Amino acid sequence: MFSRRTFLQSSSAALASAAAAPYFFSTPKTLADETKAKNDRPLVGCIGLGGMGNGDARAVKRYGDIVAVCDVDKNHAEAAAAHKEVGEGKAEVFEDYRKLLERKDIEIVTISTPDHWHTAIALAALRAGKDVHCQKPLTLTIAEGKLLCKTVKETGRVFQVGTQQRSEGGFLKAVALAREGRIGKINRVTVAIGGAPRGGKFKKTAPPSNLNWEMWLGQAPLVDYIQQRCHADFRWWYEYSGGKMTDWGAHHVDIAQWGIGMEESGPTSVEVVAAEHPVPYEKGWPTVDDTFNAAVTFNVKCLFSNGVEMLIRDDAQDLGFDNGVMFEGEKGRFFVNRSKLTGKPVEDLEKNPIAEDVLLKLRKGKQPDGHMGNFIQCTKDRSLPISDVYSHHRVLTTCHLANIALRLGRKLNWDAKTEQITGDEEANAWQSRAQRKGYEVT
Repeated sequence: MFSRRTFLQSSSAALASAAAAPYFFSTPKTLADETKAKNDRPLVGCIGLGGMGNGDARAVKRYGDIVAVCDVDKNHAEAAAAHKEVGEGKAEVFEDYRKLLERKDIEIVTISTPDHWHTAIALAALRAGKDVHCQKPLTLTIAEGKLLCKTVKETGRVFQVGTQQRSEGGFLKAVALAREGRIGKINRVTVAIGGAPRGGKFKKTAPPSNLNWEMWLGQAPLVDYIQQRCHADFRWWYEYSGGKMTDWGAHHVDIAQWGIGMEESGPTSVEVVAAEHPVPYEKGWPTVDDTFNAAVTFNVKCLFSNGVEMLIRDDAQDLGFDNGVMFEGEKGRFFVNRSKLTGKPVEDLEKNPIAEDVLLKLRKGKQPDGHMGNFIQCTKDRSLPISDVYSHHRVLTTCHLANIALRLGRKLNWDAKTEQITGDEEANAWQSRAQRKGYEVT
């Protein structure tokens, strides 16, 4: 079992480099082998070419030809364009995503930018007639999720979110175990996702010449450049992301909410049990600007209309398990993460396996071909991906509500049908944020 320090260090490193690839993220070579003919390979534009962006680009390249890359960091864009597994020295290089989207020949776009840019670029891509694969967490606010759902429906484009766990066998079996009643009525699910690191006071400097810092900031407030504000460390600033709550919550809360059958709904209430922020707050905003500000530790209780209690915690060592999801029901419990699926119900699978048609239904009728393979299948038959915009919006709403509760320090009541926080006008206003002029998300 990981120690707390080891877990935080290892998970942060994996997110920064996008290099960790346990067995869950293996991809069978099936559909890619069927799309070798030049005419069958869609033309792709990749926007955001940091660690995750390069991983997504290499994944989509199995199925299509990357003809354009874009990044506000010139070094990232040029390196990707030249890389033999991405642009092969042939891809056109852009700094401004809007220029890439003007290319009529591009059919598919991957978006792997920092979180605060996801929605604006995705909206533009959808309206330009592109199918979109966008990294998680999809949005910075609940309002952005509502707008994306509306636009996907209006444009009829295929939109997949990069929550790869939905395409992996261990997690699919976990969801099936929960939904088939293998542990009876579920009363609690505990999600351990790790806390944000501490850091600061950081030095303010001039931005490097290869980085368009003003454009990198986008809708966020215009501030002095700090190296730790961008690239791998942007996640620990609420201005650009949601800390571990949206970073790993987009993965594990998704599996938990899917398993309890609430991925198309949402919690009825969200309450902070315990939390620690690294800086003081005033009306939900940090009072210092040179220090990581996302919650370091937290325990948030979410209640759902079916009676299930979900605990979202930074750490569950006191409960005897590490990063992952623990489902508890009247007849037992089981645990799942990226390296294991354990518990009595799992052992019972040897004699009472999950029927293939159950797993096929969870995959929305698609045979397994990895997450990107699922997206490509859906662009061909125009069906809904296994990680669609609608379910992801609902799940990420839970994470956003948890962050609003953490930042304001109080319980929130949520009406999933109207998508409104009830009885708290100040908290409800946090569904959206002020956006910098010229970078409004509309």
